Amino acid sequence: MTDTLPRSIRATPAHSRTDSPPSLADTDLTFRAAARPQGTDPSVPAAPAPLLLVLPGGSYREHADHEGTVIADWLSGIGLNALVVRYPVDPHRYPSGLVRVQDVLLAVRTGALELDVDRSRIGVVGFSAGGHVAALLSTGVASAPVPPEGRVDLSILAYPVISMTHEPHSESLASLLGDRDTLDNRRALSADTLVDAHTPPTFLWHTADDGGVPVSHSLRYASALAAHNVPFDLHVFERGDHGKGLGHGLGPLQAWSALCEAWLVEHGWVSAG
Repeated sequence: MTDTLPRSIRATPAHSRTDSPPSLADTDLTFRAAARPQGTDPSVPAAPAPLLLVLPGGSYREHADHEGTVIADWLSGIGLNALVVRYPVDPHRYPSGLVRVQDVLLAVRTGALELDVDRSRIGVVGFSAGGHVAALLSTGVASAPVPPEGRVDLSILAYPVISMTHEPHSESLASLLGDRDTLDNRRALSADTLVDAHTPPTFLWHTADDGGVPVSHSLRYASALAAHNVPFDLHVFERGDHGKGLGHGLGPLQAWSALCEAWLVEHGWVSAG
């Protein structure tokens, strides 16, 4: 992919961004292993399950707890490995957060981060601002020279921040760019403009009356996926405030996780039943 980012927000080359590979001893990483189905013989080794990187939201200012380990526990319960990545936030600016997540992804993919997972199937689930990081990771935004394995294989975006030019989320924008907030930089980091034919299958959900990040963000991303013939599921719920995580006890909204699980079954990442 051609590097289209303004020079002011490019990252350094991927191979020189860290002094040592990520480790589970790092305080910004939390791992949950996939639970084995009930009735499985514990003496029989199970095939490694896929891994999902979990990126909490928080306006690029903090990390929402209910979008981190809570989500990882849900994924573990349906038979997936999950790794919560608390990427750098304010006062760190772009591309710090994306670079950290890319480094973790590459460390898992190459085995430098030793996890018993299916390294050929690594996905991402991102919420709000974490959804923006996830979308950039999915589109292969040219923040640095990243090899093909630097993209994820599947993406789940929950009420994601997508566009930095159309109804932008002002808090995320300010924390992400700081004094480098220019129209060129906003355009360069609008994920709906970065989708291509290599963007992975994507599950999106949003609420129509989201007062934090307008539903137009998910609609624009879905439209871009459709334009490039990328498989996707889009669910827009009529009501629900921003940032509701799993949505337990919130009426129709809580159905999103079951819909997502069914989608994961359809794509062969989770076993049916």
